[in-house]
Amino acid sequence: MGRPDNLACDEKLFGHISSNLKRFNVRGHDKKAGKQAAVAITVADTAYGTGVYGLSRHDHWSDDAALILTTRGSRLNKHAGQWAFPGGRIDKGETPEEAALRELEEEVGLSLGHDRIISRLDDYTTRSGFTITPVVVWCGPVKDLTPNPDEVAAIHRIPFDEILRPDAPILEDIPESQHPVLLMPIGYSWIASPTGAMIYQFREVAILGKDTRVAHFEQPYFAWS
Repeated sequence: MGRPDNLACDEKLFGHISSNLKRFNVRGHDKKAGKQAAVAITVADTAYGTGVYGLSRHDHWSDDAALILTTRGSRLNKHAGQWAFPGGRIDKGETPEEAALRELEEEVGLSLGHDRIISRLDDYTTRSGFTITPVVVWCGPVKDLTPNPDEVAAIHRIPFDEILRPDAPILEDIPESQHPVLLMPIGYSWIASPTGAMIYQFREVAILGKDTRVAHFEQPYFAWS
C-alpha cells in the first residue's frame, strides 16, 4: 500500500494499518526455550509534544499519529534509563495480548479493551533470554498519560514522520555477531534493539506495507544482560 498520504491519527490511518497487518504473516519463536514477555506498540496522537531532545518541531499540539514509548525508571534492576515500549513478563495463564494491555495500564495509566488490539508483529528473542511478542494496539487521540513512578521515568510520543526518517535504520557491525546492530534515530539520539527493531518493523509492515523481518538484527552490548 505504501506510505499513507496523511499521518493524522484517524480512522483512515487505522484502516491502513489494520489492512497491512492483516496480510502480514507473523512469525513466532519457540517460547518453551526461554522467558516470555509482551510489549504494547500503541498508536496514539502526538498531542502536545514528544519530550524528546531534538524534536522541538513537535512541541505543539498535533493530531499526527505517534507511538507511545517510555524511558525506564532509574531504580529498575535491569535496563534502567533505556527506551522501551510498555511491557513485561507474561504471567501464567495470560496471552501476550492480555499481558500487553495490563502492562500498558500499569506503566502509563492507559486502560484499553481487547477490541483495540489490531495484531502482532514477529517475536524477538533477546540476548538476555526473553522472547518478546509485540502486540499492536490502537488508542487514537488521548489526553493524559500517567507514568508509574516505580517503573517509568518519562513517557514519550514518537511521531510517525520521525520513525519514517530516510536515515533510518542505522546498522552497525560488531565482531561478535554476523548480523549488524539495528538503531532507530530519534531526534539527536537513537533507540537500540530490541525496541528499535520493533519500531523499524512497525514502520516497514504497518505503515509502508512491506514484509520486512527484524528478529535477526543484533542488540548493542549494553542490552545483552
